[in-house]
Amino acid sequence: MSSVDQHFVSKTLLVAQPAPASEKGPWHWLKKNLFATPKDIVLTLIAVAFLAWTIPHLVDWLFINAVWSGTDRTFCATTVQGGTQPDGWNAACWAFVRAKFVVFMFGLYPPDERWRPLLVCILMVASFAPLLIPSVPRKGLNAILAFFILPIVSFFLLHGGFGLEIVETERWGGLLVTLVIAFVAIAVSFPFGIVLALGRRSKMPVVRMLCVIFIEVIRGVPLITVLFMASYMLPLFMPQGWTIDKLLRAVVGVAIFTSAYMAEVIRGGLQAIPKGQFEGADSLGLGYWQKMRLIILPQAIKLVIPGIVNTYIGMFKDTSLVAIIGMFDLLGIVRQNFADANWATAVTPVTGLVFAGFVFWLFCFGMSRYSGFVERHLDTGHKR
Repeated sequence: MSSVDQHFVSKTLLVAQPAPASEKGPWHWLKKNLFATPKDIVLTLIAVAFLAWTIPHLVDWLFINAVWSGTDRTFCATTVQGGTQPDGWNAACWAFVRAKFVVFMFGLYPPDERWRPLLVCILMVASFAPLLIPSVPRKGLNAILAFFILPIVSFFLLHGGFGLEIVETERWGGLLVTLVIAFVAIAVSFPFGIVLALGRRSKMPVVRMLCVIFIEVIRGVPLITVLFMASYMLPLFMPQGWTIDKLLRAVVGVAIFTSAYMAEVIRGGLQAIPKGQFEGADSLGLGYWQKMRLIILPQAIKLVIPGIVNTYIGMFKDTSLVAIIGMFDLLGIVRQNFADANWATAVTPVTGLVFAGFVFWLFCFGMSRYSGFVERHLDTGHKR
């Protein structure tokens, strides 16, 4: 065996040796990540001291001394004496959230008809669960049910008709409005964003110019401006006597705004595809739309899943801006109920905002976790 071969074998054996036991376990992880240098030690101790001081106060305010039941503000106006909080400190008033919970969920939707939004939620879960679980077959049929059949059925269930009482959208509110706007914006912005991204990369000058103008104009203004234009300016261009539902204006504005951002995310994925993939598809004799549908778009979308989900998370939180046109989503209706004199205390607004923030975080965290799951499931290439 030559000296070169001996060197290669010895190097291979050195790499293949398992790590010593001293480099495994939680203590090694703590030393490597939290106590590696003097600066890391100081920062870790400061963080631990801050958490040790903050967490007991938060737990005390949120749970231990919180008011969980009551019928009016007098139950929450009582100050806390002793405990980890300073004397005179008001703890969280969860009785306010409990009393207003149905309003936070459905707004002014008629009490006798609230089974309809609940049924829509059940149908939504039943339609999307097979679509989101990779092992469930017939994705095409599930997609048709979720994106075509479900919206039609949901509209008639929520709005009424065919024997159901008509419930105008002005009476909708709370989490119901947030989910309706978010669902429609997601369902519209994804395919529309793909079309815009392909149009911006098109070799046809007119198509490319129109897509560039649309994307840059929408991305160049705040969402509040888009909502304002959709609510107050769009009716001015309609024929006399025509009116557009306020919720529809909000949905159109959010969907258009999200589509412009989605187009740029998809375009980034398209630009990341190697040129050889396009040439290989052309060598197979595939047409433009076959090439995009079967070869290019699946790879591009897989590469930009984090960007897609990030756009949707931002859009979901931005639904609270529909208050500018008089719609009351979850955050808007929580803030509206601060004016209820029956629950007017110093701690009521803070408790309501904490509740709204937790609900928004719950949905955004769920989207983020599912994004990570999809990335791991589709992670079959692009590794070094």
